[in-house]
Amino acid sequence: MANIVENVKRVRDAISEAAVKSGRSPADITLVAAAKTKTADMIKQAIAAGVDAVGENRVQELLEKQAQGAYLGAPLHFIGHIQSNKVRQIVGICDLIESVSSQSLLELIGKKAVSLGIVQNVLIEVNIGREPQKSGVLPEQTDEILEIASRTEGIKVSGLMAVPPIEGENDKDCNYFDAMFHLYVDMSRKKYDNVSMDFLSVGMSDSYAQAIQFGSNMVRIGTAIFGER
Repeated sequence: MANIVENVKRVRDAISEAAVKSGRSPADITLVAAAKTKTADMIKQAIAAGVDAVGENRVQELLEKQAQGAYLGAPLHFIGHIQSNKVRQIVGICDLIESVSSQSLLELIGKKAVSLGIVQNVLIEVNIGREPQKSGVLPEQTDEILEIASRTEGIKVSGLMAVPPIEGENDKDCNYFDAMFHLYVDMSRKKYDNVSMDFLSVGMSDSYAQAIQFGSNMVRIGTAIFGER
């Protein structure tokens, strides 16, 4: 348990430093523990150590660990690629679905939420690097999908999410973070029903400090908390 506790503290310290450098409070940054392949016990340790939320990438894994009580005490986010036939299994279970990447997914989520009598919180995933192998709307399509979301019953959009390319070059990484922040600010100026730009979810274990300095207020950290897979 000590390693996870120490790792969460180390990440929190780095978040605090990055937040201060960007003129914000550390309390403004949401730390999501990315728990893909991690055990229920490891997740419980991370929650006890003070992470703000837990993120899962795979529906089946999420359901198995939920049955083991893995997420008690923390909000649950879905952060992976969503298959249409799995939507019904995560709506109403996840506090936030971060990876909504198309109009069809929006509509499926909304329909399921309405059937449950709830409003599902989501983020719109943006393919900021325009990578053909990745899901997400293109930056210039963000306005259009937010307009669609504003008319979709059962949905509340709470911000944007992105998985930028891994370039290994600081300048290129920063360009993606900067582009996402400017898109986020631009969308924040527009007024849509059912849409509020509360969260910009960008930054993972190898890039979260930089992402925060460029405006991210939600980071998804796996390896830096749990160690290598």
